[in-house]
Order: sequence, then C-alpha cells, then structure tokens
Amino acid sequence: MLTRLLYGGQVSLAVGFTSMAAAMVIGVAIGAIAGYAGGAADAVLMRITDGMLAVPLFFVALMALATLGATMVNLVAVIALSSWMTVARAVRAEALRTRELEFVLAARALGGGRVRIVVTHVVPQSVPSITVAATIGVAFAVLLESALSFLGLGVQPPAASWGNMLSGARGYLRTVPGLAVMPGVLIFVTVLCYNWFGDGLRDAMDPGGERS
Repeated sequence: MLTRLLYGGQVSLAVGFTSMAAAMVIGVAIGAIAGYAGGAADAVLMRITDGMLAVPLFFVALMALATLGATMVNLVAVIALSSWMTVARAVRAEALRTRELEFVLAARALGGGRVRIVVTHVVPQSVPSITVAATIGVAFAVLLESALSFLGLGVQPPAASWGNMLSGARGYLRTVPGLAVMPGVLIFVTVLCYNWFGDGLRDAMDPGGERS
C-alpha cells in the first residue's frame, strides 16, 4: 500500500504539473494577445474565455474522456483545456497595465514588433501573477485528476494514482478503511499545501497589498 501511495503520488503530481504547464502556455498566449492588442481581438478572446468559465467543465471533461478514451495524453489535454482561463485573465490584466508604460512605449518607438514587445517586455511583467496562478492551478489539476480517476476515466489500473486507489478501496470500506483513508488524506494535504503556497507567494510578491 505504501508503494502504491508513493507511486500514485508521482503519477498524480506529474499529471498536475504537466497539465498546468500546458494550461500556462495557452493562458499566457491568449491573455497577452488580448491585453496588448486590445480592440476586437481583446473582445473576442475574452468572450471565449468567459464562455469557457460559464461551462461546467467537469462534465465536459467526463464526456471528452469517455469519447476519446481514458489515456494519459487525453487526461493531461482535458485538464489543460479546463484550466487556462484564470491564467488568461490574470495575464490580460497585467498586459493592459503594462502596454502604456514608458519602456513599452520606448520599445515601440524604436521599431520593435508586437511579438517581440509582448515576449520580451509584457509577459515578463506578468511572471508574479503567472507563478501564483500556476501554483494554485496545480492543486486544481491534482484534484480534477483524482476525481476523474475515481470515476474510471483517468489513470487506469494497474498504474496507480490516488484517485483510482480511492475507487478500488470502495469495496473494502468496512474491512480495511485505511485503503480509502490514506489516499484521501494525501489528496487533501497536497491540495491544501499548494493553496497555502500560492497564498504565500501572492503575499510575498505583493507585500503592499491587503490580505483578502
């Protein structure tokens, strides 16, 4: 059981980190383009983002995995496509603030192209927001992977993850409750620690802000 818990933790965290890295790429690209370009591009991209936020993504993920198959690649892709919206909105806000600053205006006056300015000036200013969003996003990804694996649409046995360990322990709740308690406790502690870490990063990177 200890071996499966340790290996399952590696799998759950690997899925969380990989899917969140993919979500960061999508979210940063959409947020930076929307914030820097403004106008119609901003309106279209943000309406798409708002539409994605309004969709019950867990049920969409269930449908996608049931249709495409419960493979590791599909699992990472589904979680990534369910997680980029918060990052996009955070990066857009930073891009809107940054695009009128003096160093961006100077780069534009010197003939810098839009892509170069976004990559070298706008996105680096968003790193604190991206870091905090990524940290909290890993917790969300681990929780979503565990839920999907529990329902049989995530990591498939004999590979172990905390979610499918919980699923496999349902028949032993009365006789060996530890089979369900230990994966559940590890999921709870992992998600809680990442949320605390994200809050700590936010406070450290914005020492003058008010704690919410």
